[in-house]
Amino acid sequence: MKILANDGISDLGKKLLEEAGYSVITEKVEQNDLINEVNSQNIEMILVRSATTVRKEVVDACPNLKLIGRGGVGMDNIDVDYAREKGITVINTPASSSQSVAELVMGQLFSISRSLQDSFKNMENGDFSQLKKKFAKGVELRGKTLGIIGFGRIGQSLASYALGAGMDVIASDRNTNKVKIEVAIGASNSTTVEITTTTSLEELISKSDYISIHVPKQADGSAVISEKEFNLMKKGVRIVNSARGGVINEEDLLNALNSGKVAAAALDVYENEPSPRKDLLNHPNIACTPHIGAATLEAQDRIGEELADLIISKFGKF
Repeated sequence: MKILANDGISDLGKKLLEEAGYSVITEKVEQNDLINEVNSQNIEMILVRSATTVRKEVVDACPNLKLIGRGGVGMDNIDVDYAREKGITVINTPASSSQSVAELVMGQLFSISRSLQDSFKNMENGDFSQLKKKFAKGVELRGKTLGIIGFGRIGQSLASYALGAGMDVIASDRNTNKVKIEVAIGASNSTTVEITTTTSLEELISKSDYISIHVPKQADGSAVISEKEFNLMKKGVRIVNSARGGVINEEDLLNALNSGKVAAAALDVYENEPSPRKDLLNHPNIACTPHIGAATLEAQDRIGEELADLIISKFGKF
């Protein structure tokens, strides 16, 4: 069976699949050529990350497709329900990248607390003494309240890191639950902290010094955080979005930053990927990364291995 890993797959994942008798193609196919390539090469499985979309028209035009796999969590670039109605297996790897995304968010929290990105950009050509004054108003994470919107695997992994850094953690989710978070202490010890989530987004954002978002857009495609929510936040709040582009209304975010309501933001995802708006990238109070939340060697190996295991368990070896 031929598999097109159109957005790449780790060497480990490719090795496991090939050892099971699958043919894995990793040469990138442009979106406009996807249907022709799948049909001409008799490809039966497509593996994607965030760059490639597999919509209804691809499903309808490729009758030999048996599986669509997403290396990562969200599957909003796949018409999941429609594909399943057509008998196509659709899989993803929700557990594999949680730690990597959580660690990136922790880095972003430190960055926007100490203006690391903007100070780095200005060091080469700036006046050292003036820069020292400009960036002398950093804040500490310890003792601050982190509000986590969406308390699945990534949110819980982030909570573990944040608790270890001395932050207070509150969380909102669609359901109210008591969640036990294991906090590592060194390499061999840990402790457990219980967090009760709330269904009230308004309560969370009004209490938080920092906010990290781990949910998709709303069902109607609108942002989760827009002007209404910004108005409920503390003055000087700091925000991280490593979930989906458009979860935060970008125009409203810029207005909140420029008014001082939001002190700083960190973005790993954007509404118009792969061409984010320039005023986001150039804003001195926004720390930007190019959608790399799950882009660690360890996460890519876990994703590849999980995809291979799911495929082999469903379709067997050859």
